[in-house]
Amino acid sequence: MSTLEEQIDIDAPVLAAWEQLHRVHDYPRFLAGVRSAQPHGRNLAHLGVEIAGAERDVEAEITDRGRGRVMAWRTLDGLDPHGLDLHGAFALRPLDGAHTRVQIRLEYDPEAVHEAFGGPRGFALAGAVERTVRSDLEQFRELVEARMTAAAEPAEPVVEAPGIVDVNGI
Repeated sequence: MSTLEEQIDIDAPVLAAWEQLHRVHDYPRFLAGVRSAQPHGRNLAHLGVEIAGAERDVEAEITDRGRGRVMAWRTLDGLDPHGLDLHGAFALRPLDGAHTRVQIRLEYDPEAVHEAFGGPRGFALAGAVERTVRSDLEQFRELVEARMTAAAEPAEPVVEAPGIVDVNGI
């Protein structure tokens, strides 16, 4: 098993980042290779994944410990004919009221990843996984920060044309 740990700081409160992690439908917006994501059941997600041209359906179990702001996940071996065993966790740490550190820990079997998706082996595979995770974190940061910016912008005022009055449809 190989382990990768990465982190990134984002300009958003911990609650905004925590809520975004739970929007399974948005996973394709920040997780490279995830083409579709559908939650089902209490804590399961069906992911359509494409890596290096290889497409796979992956079932994942997502659990969290809300008070500690840790979301753990793992692929479900019984549903994966290739035995792709991935698991990890996101931990969110408030830096202050408006900034959060997002930490990820990913554990994977390099040979199983190679068998499932092809591509490089050895250090090249580890480098590819590291670059992908770093990019995913940056995409996550951009998504959360964009939502924060959009939420902070005042709504456009509704301007009616002068001289037109609609009273009970008349």
